Amino acid sequence: MAESKDDDISGLDSSNEADRKILQSVLLINLSQSAAGIGLGIWAASTALIGAGLDNLGDASVYAVSLYAVGRAAMVKVRAAQLSGCLLIGLAALLLLEALRRFAGGEEPVGPAMMAMAALNAALNLVCLRLLRRHRGEDVNFKASAIFTSNDSIVNGAIVLSGALVMAFGTNIPDLVLGIVVAAIAARGGREILRAASETRKTSR
Repeated sequence: MAESKDDDISGLDSSNEADRKILQSVLLINLSQSAAGIGLGIWAASTALIGAGLDNLGDASVYAVSLYAVGRAAMVKVRAAQLSGCLLIGLAALLLLEALRRFAGGEEPVGPAMMAMAALNAALNLVCLRLLRRHRGEDVNFKASAIFTSNDSIVNGAIVLSGALVMAFGTNIPDLVLGIVVAAIAARGGREILRAASETRKTSR
């Protein structure tokens, strides 16, 4: 017996609901990471931690946009992904300005705090990646989300190294250099998302 139209719609709604739950989970995780990262970064005088916290805030905004796009038309998803890419590039510019500003003067960051927060973020990023991999499709917004989370993993590994260098040499230079690196990684991720959105737009015509 052939599937009815209602069955098709029910299956689609079920899939969309699963996607929403995934995005809601990673959204909440990133909001928590952002609050903790920015707060600890201000206390520890760490540009890298503040940058990572802002990066998580940018990720959260992207997940919110992706959540909006779930179950909508292909072109709506493309526009949502384009917005995500632009947000990330804008965030990269802000991080670069903050890092350059701190080169003019700033206290030495607290290395152990940097390393501890980065290690916690790395563990949470693994949780996010596992959640995102439950989605079995070619949705451009899920691709964007995976790019963000992968970038975060690279950043947190670098923060651990930066914290160790700060402790070893007693200078804030490693932290500031990492702030610039985070900005570059964020900008590259934004470009990748815009390119993926462009390709999706071409194939959906």
